[in-house]
Amino acid sequence: MTLSQSTNALALTMGDPAGIGPEIALKAWLRRKEVGAPFFAVADRRLLVDTACNLGLDVPIIAAEPAGAVEIFDLALPVVPLTQDVAVKPGEPQAKFAAATIESIERAVGYARAGEASAIVTNPISKQVLYQAGFPYPGHTEFLGELARAWGGPSRPVMMLWSPELSVIPVTVHLPLAEAPRALTRQAIIETAVVAARDLTDRFKVERPRFAVAGLNPHAGEGGAMGREEIEIIAPAIAELRAKGLDVVGPMPADTMFHAEARMKYDAAIVMYHDQGLIPLKMLAFDEGVNVTLGLPFIRTSPDHGVAFDIAGAGRANPSSLIAALRLAARLAAA
Repeated sequence: MTLSQSTNALALTMGDPAGIGPEIALKAWLRRKEVGAPFFAVADRRLLVDTACNLGLDVPIIAAEPAGAVEIFDLALPVVPLTQDVAVKPGEPQAKFAAATIESIERAVGYARAGEASAIVTNPISKQVLYQAGFPYPGHTEFLGELARAWGGPSRPVMMLWSPELSVIPVTVHLPLAEAPRALTRQAIIETAVVAARDLTDRFKVERPRFAVAGLNPHAGEGGAMGREEIEIIAPAIAELRAKGLDVVGPMPADTMFHAEARMKYDAAIVMYHDQGLIPLKMLAFDEGVNVTLGLPFIRTSPDHGVAFDIAGAGRANPSSLIAALRLAARLAAA
């Protein structure tokens, strides 16, 4: 997809204003030919101007509406301004600016819903900061699902971490590890796989997606010697998915399913909890990994890293994962 082929731009959210989101947004624009698609930021314009000035980044920044973003993009970064200013220092998050972070997400989704953005790409948020301001959702994925439901769209949000080397889909996501086994159910596995199969077919154009399903316990339970979740929950879910016509294998020991030869046999790994899949994904493709929310009526991608308060404002933030997220969002929108 080239800049000249785009009809609608991608909407890029601000993320936590004290994190590296503003910096990587500016750097992504500087590498816009690599991105291959126009985007506009939904952010505090002054924040971006100050960030560019402080870091010596030569990025012209123009206030714009979504409809005019494509025409502006080659010459400047279009910014749809927020209704509130964000006077924050890099690396010093404040809960009072959580409302601006949330506004950016809500408006970006609104533009996608109205057809004014081809997809949304979200910069990293700090859940801890949002929680301090009363944010009631476990994370981005769940909040986006609620926005879709509030506007009457179909929604069963499923998080997938995608990269050219590996894609992983956790059944339980933003939960303490001790709670993940209690939240694991046959129905959750089935619903996750069904949503994933539909979006991999419709949006990623994988004709018949192949899934490898991980066990929960070491050695996939060792025939019940190390736990019965594989016997009582995971295997019955796999049997039902096969009955639905899905190409699913497992439950597989998680310690043997991520090496290069094993990865050749499936299109995505369905894992039982967050770190079971995200650790191998980030080991293999930290700079190219993309967080994709499946099951939404709009396309959403995000970098696979966090806010990085420790390096915010230092000029060292790597925009590669954001660029990968923008590129993937454009690819999915074109499809």
